Amino acid sequence: MRILHRLFVFAFLVCLSHHSTAQKTTKPISPYRKGMFSVYWGWNRSHYTKSTLHFTGDDYDFKLYKVIAKDRQSPFDPAIYFNPTRMTIPQYNFRIGYFFTDRYQLSIGADHMKYVMQSNQDVKINGEIHQSGTVYDGVYSNDTIKIRPDFLLFEHTDGLNYENIECRRFEPLFVRKHFSIAASEGVGIGVLVPRTNTTLLNNARYDEFHVAGYGLNAVVALNLSFFKYFFIQAECKGGFIHMPDIRTTMNPADRASQAFFFSQYNVVFGFNFKIPGLPREGI
Repeated sequence: MRILHRLFVFAFLVCLSHHSTAQKTTKPISPYRKGMFSVYWGWNRSHYTKSTLHFTGDDYDFKLYKVIAKDRQSPFDPAIYFNPTRMTIPQYNFRIGYFFTDRYQLSIGADHMKYVMQSNQDVKINGEIHQSGTVYDGVYSNDTIKIRPDFLLFEHTDGLNYENIECRRFEPLFVRKHFSIAASEGVGIGVLVPRTNTTLLNNARYDEFHVAGYGLNAVVALNLSFFKYFFIQAECKGGFIHMPDIRTTMNPADRASQAFFFSQYNVVFGFNFKIPGLPREGI
């Protein structure tokens, strides 16, 4: 990941040095064409701000404040990352887009992140817990509690699935016959469909997909295209996630909610293509 990051930084500096030269061409050839599609696949590292977790149920209603969580990217193993039957295990990004002008693209995608609450952290708690059959029964008022495994396990590890639609703009910076560099930026909106792995108090483990909320995001990217059709892209993406309806146990009355900001650093690989029969305007 560090090597690729340095590659993209170097390419960005090169494209800036040649930007004025590229502008002098009367009509530079762009690899981004109206009527073309693009598909990519890649991987991400993610970061999350602290959040307040609010748990409600028949016998409890409490909040945990400034809860820390991290992502969980799988160690690199070709047998996992490039195996079609296992390649969805790591944190990944998939997207398919359509260029409705020479510069603008509308796309849909899935950002598969993983959100792992850190165990054994000390946080503030307010609220009450009754009839759980544990040592955690009681009324809390700005008390400090250690989140031990017998109290709470809370992970969106299969995963923190952000299904979204984006509009992106592409701007060529450096163009040659078989190679080009472009900058891209865009905004998006989507829904969160996490598979939340939760063990709360004496309840059985729960781990099912559920539409839990929504997200908003912005993204900037640097695109390296080869022979017009193939590309490597580095992305920085960030946004806001609000999940007011997270399932936590087998009991439908038991729910959780949280909101936080996130950032992603992505490296993706893809290709552009044309569907035969569609008009190829703008080329």
